[in-house]
Amino acid sequence: MKTRITELFGIRHPIIQGGMHFVGLAELASAVSNAGGLGLITGLTQKTPELLAKEIARCRDMTDKPFGVNLTFLPTFASPPYAEYIAAIAEGGVRIVETAGRSPEQYMPALKASGIKVIHKCTSVRHALKAQQIGCDAVSVDGFECGGHPGEDDVPNMILLPRAADELSIPFVASGGMADGRSLVAALALGADGMNMGTRFVATKEAPVHPNVKQAIVDASELDTRLVMRQLRNTERVLKNAGVDALMAVERAKGAEIGIADIRDFVGGVYPKVMVEGQMDAGAWSCGMVAGLINDVPSVADLLGRIVREAEDIVSRRLSNLIGESALVVD
Repeated sequence: MKTRITELFGIRHPIIQGGMHFVGLAELASAVSNAGGLGLITGLTQKTPELLAKEIARCRDMTDKPFGVNLTFLPTFASPPYAEYIAAIAEGGVRIVETAGRSPEQYMPALKASGIKVIHKCTSVRHALKAQQIGCDAVSVDGFECGGHPGEDDVPNMILLPRAADELSIPFVASGGMADGRSLVAALALGADGMNMGTRFVATKEAPVHPNVKQAIVDASELDTRLVMRQLRNTERVLKNAGVDALMAVERAKGAEIGIADIRDFVGGVYPKVMVEGQMDAGAWSCGMVAGLINDVPSVADLLGRIVREAEDIVSRRLSNLIGESALVVD
């Protein structure tokens, strides 16, 4: 399956593994790349640029296929040493970076000088257009369904993707609600050049997370996510658990007066507890509504193979049969 995304990144399938904290390690990134997609190491999970360099080298030992690094620009006072992270990425021979969070504009000269292709995650058409303007090579358009931060516009992908297709000239992938061949065909039909999956890749054999996390996703339905931090305009979609229930109780009690300090215990330092130790009620961790479509924990290779076969079958059989001999011919 050829699209502008497969040609841009030199991959077989237009499927990207999104950056995920304490999930995007070499084991998962290399498995996705080996299976024909684009795997991503999550840069800031590595506490220093030196550790990121080691993780890149580790991934390089596991695959000879293209892979990238996710670099999230955080709205914090004590920013990570982004220039040093970018240097580690470039020196490691990585030529694809997924940026997220705040605009990467400040760092685009350094990225482009190193020959790095940039795909930026956006939750609105206006942000996607800005990414295009500053020189990003592609964008990941995240609908309201997505796990993590869906922005504040609450626009689902059935609207957001065709709007992006109307406005953008650079390639883009659909993110949020993506899990199978149906998702891929729908994304392509709506104008995207591929899809980005996060939650679906957590529930795979190679994902380096605690088995409790994978089982929680398999057990969850599409009704089991919650939106937190809305009053702070830092909305995050997370999986419902006891810690999230407690967080939301604080939000209700504080109302408009809430500050980040009031909920810090429920959102800070949660990922090592959940992803490594399997403490499922430790607090808020990102999960998409797509959990309702996830019923197993396959290998990454089996998952991508299944997605591509299903997508090809939908296009070649079901959709073509719908047209068939009964198609209207309009002169």
